[in-house]
Amino acid sequence: MTSRGGSTPHRTRRGAHHNDPPFIPASSRGGGRLCAARASSRAHPNQIKNIVTFGDSYSDIVLAGDGGTAWPLYVARYADLTLYPFARAGATCSNNLTFRPFPSIFESQLPLYFTEKQNGTLELNPEETVYTLWIGTNDVGVNSIITGSQTPGVTVVNTTECAINWVKTLYQSGARNFIFQNMIPLQHTILYSADSYPNHYWTAPRNTTEWSVYMTELVNSGNALSKLMLQNLAPTLHGSHLGLFDSYGLFSDILSNPQDFLNGTAPLNVTAPYSRASSNFMWFDELHPSEQTDRVLARQLANGIRRESSPWLTWLT
Repeated sequence: MTSRGGSTPHRTRRGAHHNDPPFIPASSRGGGRLCAARASSRAHPNQIKNIVTFGDSYSDIVLAGDGGTAWPLYVARYADLTLYPFARAGATCSNNLTFRPFPSIFESQLPLYFTEKQNGTLELNPEETVYTLWIGTNDVGVNSIITGSQTPGVTVVNTTECAINWVKTLYQSGARNFIFQNMIPLQHTILYSADSYPNHYWTAPRNTTEWSVYMTELVNSGNALSKLMLQNLAPTLHGSHLGLFDSYGLFSDILSNPQDFLNGTAPLNVTAPYSRASSNFMWFDELHPSEQTDRVLARQLANGIRRESSPWLTWLT
């Protein structure tokens, strides 16, 4: 892991990424999406000025998993926010549960955040700052739960509880606006699909069908648990705004209706890593979304943060 500093803020109006292809609006179809929350439970439009991101390579802006510009930079640009990035590639929620030699949420990212908050590097108004977490891919993945490499006795219940504790920990420190992003349908990534092949993430022999079935169970169980836990937690977070972003639903819609999300002149592709133009492809490699998919995600998150319509974000408080 490349050594880096902390959370130097990013204002996208000073950034270098201004030539992204046009955004293709999301499909208006239904299909298991979360319902929109009542307007009274939301923060005011334009209230949020800052976004603080935690997570793994899906959200890392330096070692960007999409091979280009990561979604936090896009969402900061779309919603006119200052970005404070703490997400680090390779992370799990806690190395005490699923050890990986990378900066985890509880052993690295949160301690760094609290250090910068205490020493005055970070001075964020809680009412104007939203905190996001997108974690779980490495917790359930290779060299973790799916390969039996987790700490003995640890299950997806424990890793999900850990992610929920991220909300509790930040709330107790004064944070008041949260977006929890659930896991994508990892069973449809190339790495965990039934039609997978040896790649740089996993070269050893394996039963790809068994992996795909097991990953389907892990992701859906983890997402169901996190939703129930967040719904149970929400009434205790007085004065807060807690949102659940349905990454699983959004990615499922992209898989089913790529014409509504991907673009470009080449054929649209949701089953292979991209070769030339990422705008035509859903995946960057065997595990990570493409930059175009990240743009779609960023647009939906930005809409939710600005309190515009997003079918993928439910405000629980």
